[in-house]
Amino acid sequence: MTSLSRRRFIATGAATLATAPVLAQQPGHEHHGGAYERLNQPGRIDRPELAKTQNVFDSPAPKAANPGRWQTKAPLPMPRSEMAWATAHEGKMHIVGGYAEQRVDRPYHHVYEAASDRWSDAAPLLQGANHVGVAFLDGKLYAIGGFLEQNRKPHSGCFVYDPKRNVWDEICPLPRAIGSAAIVSLNGRLHAIGGAIGDTFDTKKSVDWHLVYYPKADTWEHVAPLPTGRDHTGTLAIGPVIHVIGGRVDSFHTNSNLHHAYDPATDKWTPRAPLPTARSGHGAVLYRGKVFVMGGEGTNRVFGQMEAYDPAADAWEQYAPMLTPRHGLGAALVGDTIHVAGGGPIMGGGVQSAVHEAFVLG
Repeated sequence: MTSLSRRRFIATGAATLATAPVLAQQPGHEHHGGAYERLNQPGRIDRPELAKTQNVFDSPAPKAANPGRWQTKAPLPMPRSEMAWATAHEGKMHIVGGYAEQRVDRPYHHVYEAASDRWSDAAPLLQGANHVGVAFLDGKLYAIGGFLEQNRKPHSGCFVYDPKRNVWDEICPLPRAIGSAAIVSLNGRLHAIGGAIGDTFDTKKSVDWHLVYYPKADTWEHVAPLPTGRDHTGTLAIGPVIHVIGGRVDSFHTNSNLHHAYDPATDKWTPRAPLPTARSGHGAVLYRGKVFVMGGEGTNRVFGQMEAYDPAADAWEQYAPMLTPRHGLGAALVGDTIHVAGGGPIMGGGVQSAVHEAFVLG
């Protein structure tokens, strides 16, 4: 059945993105005093004391000659985390779903415009969820799967957003429900890689699934699976090849530093230099020809390390660490700057942040 024969959904508010209301910016550039909120209790809080003991900044990778620098930017309209990823298009970063305001299934869709350093509110996701996979393809934003409960109970729904109309439509669902899958656009197709399944914490497990979506046919097909099933990865395309970096195998207690590359031309995976700091829930952004990886969590750890992979040398080096270590964040390249917004400052999903920081090499 094609998308044309499915019931079409139109999100609340048909105004174009250009005319979406700008949200009031919250105080908190100093990274405390209202930039954080608990999942189980309303009201803004300061940065948790526990973050001081869990934050890690050291990397075993050699130092880069130019470490770059971080700076604060306009905070998110509200503390959020576990969006899984962010994606950017035409100078704007989009963040959808996640934890916020004491719920784990928010449909919120916030858009950041770098030129004005301001956030606006766009049409909400049709199915509120956390760990939603997102990517832009041919000018449209795709949202794939996600969890309906806290990091568990995945759904198979898939949606596409048109920024010009500020409208979401339903597309062909995934063959099987999944959350925290990595979504990458390449050669006119979407790749959904890895992820996790399970309706309870006891049954939750990582999978090696690798699915390709064809927008014109509105269909999914299976291709070569990921060599080791994992979720919460850092995944992106470098030229014609997709790289899957780090992630967890069932739990952040068993994080992986594995790094695999997939070539669609041969439908084969090959190993690459492993991630220096094994982690999950991190950001991964292609910037000036290198993959920059930041943030993430592990057992009693929230990472601030910024490590970058050079595909030509198949080697890693370290850059200036994040000012505020976080995991489950939104990270994307807007212009010539890496933006990292939201995320959890302590292990797990108990606290969300509105912190927004940006990295430049200069």
